[in-house]
Amino acid sequence: MKKFATALTLMLALLPVLAGCGRARFPAYYTLNVPPAPDPAAQESARSSIAVREFQSPGYLRQGPIVYRPSPEEIGFYEYHRWAADPRALVTSAVVDHLRASGHFSMVSMYTGRPDLDYIFSGKLEKLEEVDYEGGVKVEVAMSAQITSVATGATVWSDAVSEVGTVPRRTVPGVVSQMNQTVELAINKLLSTIPSPLPSSKN
Repeated sequence: MKKFATALTLMLALLPVLAGCGRARFPAYYTLNVPPAPDPAAQESARSSIAVREFQSPGYLRQGPIVYRPSPEEIGFYEYHRWAADPRALVTSAVVDHLRASGHFSMVSMYTGRPDLDYIFSGKLEKLEEVDYEGGVKVEVAMSAQITSVATGATVWSDAVSEVGTVPRRTVPGVVSQMNQTVELAINKLLSTIPSPLPSSKN
């Protein structure tokens, strides 16, 4: 009887622990939220059309979890903090919006394979990650792009940018908020170098 009472007491003591171990943990989801660009007055000289292909990216940025780097050589993933949508699609949409707002083109659209265009914009999201080395917590965003002439197949513009932002408080929502600001800076910096009008070819 005494052994039974001891065993019962032990089981009751372990119940909260066992219950805690069985509790499911659900991931939190985040999205990039780049503010829309302000619309300038339309330029009468804008007569060319451009289509934007969906941005490419390294495979590890397409897996869903938010990425962090504890060192230059190591890539980590937040298991319970994930992107609600593919960052490539969100960056592509923001670039389309900014190109429309620039007033430099008569038509800006997503690329669908239509041949009746003047230019095609192709980009790559190189980095979108938290950086945890070299002191403090930062985010790094890097992207590159080029514009090709549909008529000649020539590259008429290309550029690459990299932006780093400091995270005031080390929380995942804080990291994502800084990523939003840094992505916007990178897009503005990248697109600001596109000449208007674009040259017909590039030597």
